[in-house]
Amino acid sequence: MTDYTVHIVDDEEPVRKSLAFMLTMNGFAVKMHQSAETFLAFAPDVRSGVLVTDLRMPDMSGVELLRNLGDRKINIPSIVITGHGDVPMAVEAMKAGAVDFIEKPFEDTVIIEAIEKASVQLVAPQADVDEANDIRARLQTLSERERQVLSAVVAGLPNKSIAYDLDISPRTVEVHRAHVMAKMKAKNLPHLVRMALAAGFGPPDFH
Repeated sequence: MTDYTVHIVDDEEPVRKSLAFMLTMNGFAVKMHQSAETFLAFAPDVRSGVLVTDLRMPDMSGVELLRNLGDRKINIPSIVITGHGDVPMAVEAMKAGAVDFIEKPFEDTVIIEAIEKASVQLVAPQADVDEANDIRARLQTLSERERQVLSAVVAGLPNKSIAYDLDISPRTVEVHRAHVMAKMKAKNLPHLVRMALAAGFGPPDFH
């Protein structure tokens, strides 16, 4: 059993219970919340916890929840779960303080690893400094065009839009994206976006 509690916020009861069951079976202490509002009311009483929240929820989204927590100076390491195509919103979640975002559907091991990584912040908030420096070093290996493509990807733009903005073919965009993924050692798109944001590289760089 961990020495912290995983707080699951999701308006869909089957999803909430399924995730809670899986985490409990893997040794986590879990508490479920049916909405962002109910968790926000409970949050001041959280002493040692990691938040796993869905992105799209009625009344208050996962991003709005994180912003509210930030406004109230309530620091809880947070993971946002997103649907396919939610990259721009997920980027907003990262800016609002999320330490990770995970696209559905995901393997059990992915969410478990994300929670364990987030929990490190409970005892060592600066643990990611070396990682950020390493990411910045990888960014330096990108060409100017690759940096433009990366910035557009972080902004959530599809290949066709990137191709139009940069006046290149969609196929060329795909080639640049592949090179960026390789140079950044990214496992997938969410991983690439997380690294870019961790190094302070975001959409404003795109021009």
